Amino acid sequence: MSAAFDVELQARVEEAGVNASAPSEQLWIDGWLVRRCPGKAKRARCIQAVAAGRSGIDAKLERCLPLYADVGLRPFVRVTPFSQPAGLDAHLEAMGMERIDDTRVMIATLPAALDATSPAAALRFTHADQSALAEWVDVERGSPKAERDAQATRLRQSPVKHHAVLATNEQGRVVAAGQVATEQSLAGLYDIFTTPDARRRGHAQALCRHLLDVALLEGARWAYLQVDAANAPARRVYERLGFADAYAYHYRAPPLP
Repeated sequence: MSAAFDVELQARVEEAGVNASAPSEQLWIDGWLVRRCPGKAKRARCIQAVAAGRSGIDAKLERCLPLYADVGLRPFVRVTPFSQPAGLDAHLEAMGMERIDDTRVMIATLPAALDATSPAAALRFTHADQSALAEWVDVERGSPKAERDAQATRLRQSPVKHHAVLATNEQGRVVAAGQVATEQSLAGLYDIFTTPDARRRGHAQALCRHLLDVALLEGARWAYLQVDAANAPARRVYERLGFADAYAYHYRAPPLP
């Protein structure tokens, strides 16, 4: 599903997404945000090409790429419709950088996104701290402890308010979790995850509705999320909640040795 969202709203969503993923491990280098959080989320461990700056692409890369080698991370450049300078993606491709993680940013207008019904069995929603959320989600995903710790620290220190929620089934087991980041009239869904043996029961949809209810009470008018373009099951869930594609982004990275 696709829909027309004005460029101003898309730009606000992009800005909110950058703010919501801000780590303490970042530097501002000639118009680019260089982020080096060792957690799983690439948006917190990549170059965000926010502004054109004064120097050319090659000169900026000469300054930025070694910073990742210093901390043992593979460098990624996030490429969006708003990336600067113009021609960045073509330049990185010509350098031989690989294109990975094709992603869609989806937007919904609230409260229309809450009109959908969910077939989920009764779930109990418990608001949790960021450490509990990061621990549960990253353990379920099989992330190393260092990534879990980095994720929890980043969320605790975020300048944007995050509401983390664990969803428990009738047997008292946590089967899903996620969070919503609220900034003025925008609400972003993040880290939505259902344990594999509890999928296809409406849990993710029910969890998202709960998180959007929380955001609506705080004055949100639009919701957004980022999803792998190839993740058809997740995209169907979000479409049922009223989300539609707004724009796409991907990453570029030097080839692995």
